[in-house]
Amino acid sequence: MEDPESAGAVPPPGLSSLLPPREFLRSRKGQLLLAESVLSFIIFICYIASLAASFMMAPLLEFLLALFLFFAYASRLNEKFKGVHWPLADFLRCVTAAIIYFAISIAAVSKYSDGASKAAGVFGFAATIVFAIDFYITFNDLVTFLKQGSSDSPEGRKTEDEDSDSDSD
Repeated sequence: MEDPESAGAVPPPGLSSLLPPREFLRSRKGQLLLAESVLSFIIFICYIASLAASFMMAPLLEFLLALFLFFAYASRLNEKFKGVHWPLADFLRCVTAAIIYFAISIAAVSKYSDGASKAAGVFGFAATIVFAIDFYITFNDLVTFLKQGSSDSPEGRKTEDEDSDSDSD
């Protein structure tokens, strides 16, 4: 019996098929989503170990949302499901996450004195910055997305047709 590698056959896909493509990991969006996932998970662990355990739900939800969007963008679900306004959903997620992380980080740093709460607060401020960068970039993508949508509408075509008619006179 021959070894499958020596026969030139491609080995069956295993866990490596679950990994995102390298191109996505090198992209700005991939790196931001990965940073958001990692920071949210670290903050979640810090809040579990701290006296501020009541704040643990926000990082858990943000971790799960960031992880979902990471794999959705990596597997190009945004191109397959056109009915979902991906840039708008991503923008709203980033804005709310930045606001929530900023608020709970201030509360964790000022109200609680244990080290885990302080660490969660510091990581929360870092996550606020990462989410703010992401929502700034996503906002620019959202504006482009909305401009494309308005040019596809009948009103957008009508004004373009009127402009071309007035130019030909």
